[in-house]
Amino acid sequence: MLVLPLKTQQIPSGSFPRSPNKLSFTHNVTLTVSLAVGSPPQNVTMVLDTGSELSWLHCNTTRVNRPVFDPTRSSSYSPVNCSSPTCTTRTQDFSIPASCDSKNLCHAILSYADASSSEGNLALDTFNIGGSDFWDTIFGCMDSGFSSNTDEDSKTTGLMGMNRGSLSFVSQMGFKKFSYCISGSDLSGVLLFGDSNFTWFLPLNYTPLVQISTPLPYFDRVAYTVQLEGIKVQEKLLQLPKSIFEPDHTGAGQTMVDSGTQFTFLLGPAYTALKNEFLNQTRTILRVLEDPNFVFQGAFDLCFLIPLNQKSLPTLPSVSLMFRGAEIKVSGAQLLYKVRGEVRGNDLVHCFTFGNSDLLAIEAYIIGHHHQQNVWMEFDLEKSRIGVAQVAQVVVPQFTRDIIVWCSPIYIIVIPWINNPTINVPPSGVPVWLFID
Repeated sequence: MLVLPLKTQQIPSGSFPRSPNKLSFTHNVTLTVSLAVGSPPQNVTMVLDTGSELSWLHCNTTRVNRPVFDPTRSSSYSPVNCSSPTCTTRTQDFSIPASCDSKNLCHAILSYADASSSEGNLALDTFNIGGSDFWDTIFGCMDSGFSSNTDEDSKTTGLMGMNRGSLSFVSQMGFKKFSYCISGSDLSGVLLFGDSNFTWFLPLNYTPLVQISTPLPYFDRVAYTVQLEGIKVQEKLLQLPKSIFEPDHTGAGQTMVDSGTQFTFLLGPAYTALKNEFLNQTRTILRVLEDPNFVFQGAFDLCFLIPLNQKSLPTLPSVSLMFRGAEIKVSGAQLLYKVRGEVRGNDLVHCFTFGNSDLLAIEAYIIGHHHQQNVWMEFDLEKSRIGVAQVAQVVVPQFTRDIIVWCSPIYIIVIPWINNPTINVPPSGVPVWLFID
């Protein structure tokens, strides 16, 4: 078993993490993890994305003052030929089919729901996580693309795809399970690859993954799709027909758990019902921002005015997302997001963290990582299910040479650990623990 600390840090534009063995996990706007790629290793920072398949790195060395991976500096780098089985069969779940470029190399174009895109060639190289080498990892070496968030893009080298597709990072590693727990208070948490083996003190409620055998135009078959069955505001269940939460004949309307998306998006009818009920229950404690021209990030049209001198938010009604067999409760500060730079007189602008999918032309429900905070999230690929456990308070984990501490539902647990240099590389099937500090 490999145990590593992870350090939460904000990565300034153009910089690299200091150590190839120390993984970073930041969740201000995106979840990022730091590792090393190539021979000799080059430090990279990647967005952790359970909504994507192919991992990729920026390889265009003309990107000025931005992190890139330079394949010409890696002796283990190998491009994928377009006639290879990797290109012809394992890219079948890409939204745009892979093709041949002028050099007979496998060419991929990736597009995302936020209108961003990335384009380049498939390749193989060694990925190193905390001293463990994963040889011949398939990824995209991208030389062009478009980003809808240039500020965040300038801080990262690429994206780590973690969905259920054959080319995702977790599938290539061979792990049947991974988990994470993100703090809602101090940007700390835990990331784990493999079986945790501690459900005896962290009971999980499981919801099955929704799977279909027939390809449908708007249904992502390798996403972590679950069945949303209802929404509660405090204890009041919204009166919505269950058919609203079910995919239609085209596949539109699936519910995806996506760490690559910050907030949660609901389709129009569900969003409108939630918005109205939240307004009804907060009308005496919150002041609505009456500005029809202000829609945060194009999808969040419910915003409030909070006085500059107010130290904390009032007690807000919780919002519970009810899945088949499991539930995620969103409460307190997770319900409102302070919009940076928006000041109206003596007030700050805070927006409701549930957005309207219809405003972005997204034909799906998306559960973003902001609403996965203070929840232990387990992705069980072998049994096709997701386990969740509400964590009362995530405490900052501390790491020393002999002690490991991580979050539990009620308290922190301390386990002695002997630093044994003989177990730097875990054998196949042994879980890899990645601790975020």
